[in-house]
Amino acid sequence: MKKIALLVADLFDDNELFYPYFRLQEEGYVVDLIGAEKKATYKSKNGALAMSQYAAKEVDANDYIGLVIPGGFSPDYMRRSKEIVHFVKTMNDLSKPIAAICHGPWLLISSCDLKGRTITSFPSIRVDLVNAGANYVDQEVVVDGNLITSRTPKDLPAFMKAFIRELL
Repeated sequence: MKKIALLVADLFDDNELFYPYFRLQEEGYVVDLIGAEKKATYKSKNGALAMSQYAAKEVDANDYIGLVIPGGFSPDYMRRSKEIVHFVKTMNDLSKPIAAICHGPWLLISSCDLKGRTITSFPSIRVDLVNAGANYVDQEVVVDGNLITSRTPKDLPAFMKAFIRELL
C-alpha cells in the first residue's frame, strides 16, 4: 500500500488541498489527511471543511512515500505545531518527495535546511525563502532533489505531474 501524507490546517486553499487529494487517489495512492490534532475539522479560506484522520504526533514518516503541503494561510498554522515540523523534517531527512505549493514553502523554512536549494512559491514569501538561503525562481514548478514546489493553484497540473513523477 503506497501512502501519501497530506497536511491540513485552518485557512488552507481549497484547490491546493482537494486537487492533490483526489488526483493522488486516481493514481492508486492512499492519502491520509494529517493535522495538528486527530479528527479535527479545519476550515478553508472559502469555508470548505476537511477533517484530519490523524494527528502529526501519531504518524511515522517511514509509513509514507511522499508528502503534500497545500498553501493558503494554513502553512503558518502548520509551522506552529512542533509535531508537524518534526514530521516534515523527518520526511526530508529520509529524502522522501515533499510537494509544497503557494505558501507551503513557509513550512519548509521551519523544517528543512533550504540553503542552496532552488524553490518557488507564492511571490509574497520570496523574501522569506531567500532569507532562509534558498535560490528563488519564478516558475510553475521546480524540482530540486526531493523538494517539488509551485506558485499558485493555476500551477496545480504541472505540480501534480512533477510530484507523481518523483513518487515513481
